[in-house]
Amino acid sequence: MSNGIGENGATYLGEGISKCVTLTSLNLNLNNNQIGGKGAKYLGEGISKCVTLTSLNLKFNNNSVDENGTKYLGEGISKCITLSSLTLKLSCNGVGENGATYLGEGISKCVTLTSLNLNLNNNHIGGKGAKYLGEGISKCVTLTSLNLNLNNNHIGGKGAKYLGEGISKCVTLTSLNLNFNSNSVDENGTKYLGEGISKCITLSSLTLKLSCNGVGENGAKYLGEGISKCITLSSLTLNLSCNGVGENGAKYLGEGISKCVTLTSLDLYFYSNSIGENGVKYLGKGISECVTLTSLNLNLSDNSIGENGATYLGEKISKCVTLTSLNLDLFCNSINGNGAKYLGEEISKCVTLTSLSLNLYCNSIDDNGAKYLGEGISKCITLTFLNLNLRINSIGQNGIRIIKKLIIKAKRLIQY
Repeated sequence: MSNGIGENGATYLGEGISKCVTLTSLNLNLNNNQIGGKGAKYLGEGISKCVTLTSLNLKFNNNSVDENGTKYLGEGISKCITLSSLTLKLSCNGVGENGATYLGEGISKCVTLTSLNLNLNNNHIGGKGAKYLGEGISKCVTLTSLNLNLNNNHIGGKGAKYLGEGISKCVTLTSLNLNFNSNSVDENGTKYLGEGISKCITLSSLTLKLSCNGVGENGAKYLGEGISKCITLSSLTLNLSCNGVGENGAKYLGEGISKCVTLTSLDLYFYSNSIGENGVKYLGKGISECVTLTSLNLNLSDNSIGENGATYLGEKISKCVTLTSLNLDLFCNSINGNGAKYLGEEISKCVTLTSLSLNLYCNSIDDNGAKYLGEGISKCITLTFLNLNLRINSIGQNGIRIIKKLIIKAKRLIQY
């Protein structure tokens, strides 16, 4: 919350907090206040006096906090050895490698933590900073929930390696959320992340966001192997957009997903990965094994899946007979009229759907394909929400009239 308190205001807050020595819970939101390193120093010193804290929530995003200020925050946190819940949000500051090192050292003292939420997006922590964060996390062996946001930090393969090794020690985790987008994570780094995840066999919720890295086919293989060990998952979100996963990588991921037979929610973002029609076939096969799915969100845009890929995908999705929500993003995939026809026929078999979002923007669907697609959707008699995008195809006015007539006749709630 922006109030323009600056360094001086933060100094006085820190001094005040230092007097509250019986606190068990502290929630401090100082986002966008330009407290700087000096302000963070005094706040850290104040927090260090609150040794009975069990819950600490600090939101210092966008505050020009430098490495020195982060040092005092880390030292303050290290004194709170009875913490069970820690949230620290420092995105868009100047934490750097050394600051992340101090935070890792501080976190390592909080050995009774069950929940850790750490947001260091856009802080240039690098591989060295990631290493010390991983080492700190490895000491928190009682964690059940870990949320780690390190987007745009240049952690590289080595940083991912140390983080994966740290996570592997947290064997009691039930919820794991890792946001490592745009970090130059290579296949080797992904290997250690996959191995780390494989040790967390009690996970019920896993979110892994690695878009715009260098995962590749081999990295996807390691992730698939890791995910396959998490057989108690009920929710899985995986974002590997723009990673060169390819057909083989999609195969391994599909095989991993097929082992998660208790999934109820699955979100896959594989935008622009050159997986092709065979890759979609393998992914679809894995998804079809998740027979308890109620929600499926699948982004396969810009993957050249074509008519055959759309057909395979439809066939496999139709096996998920408990689906109530389906979101398919398939724009720019060279799907023609026949592909749309088969997709519509298979979607019609999802008889429990209440929500359907279908993005077929920029394909090659003609009037005939639109007709069959509309006929398939009209048979989903339990739908209450429909979002259909067919722009930039080869559908004329006649095709538009037909599909509108079919859908409106079904009296659905429509966004078109």
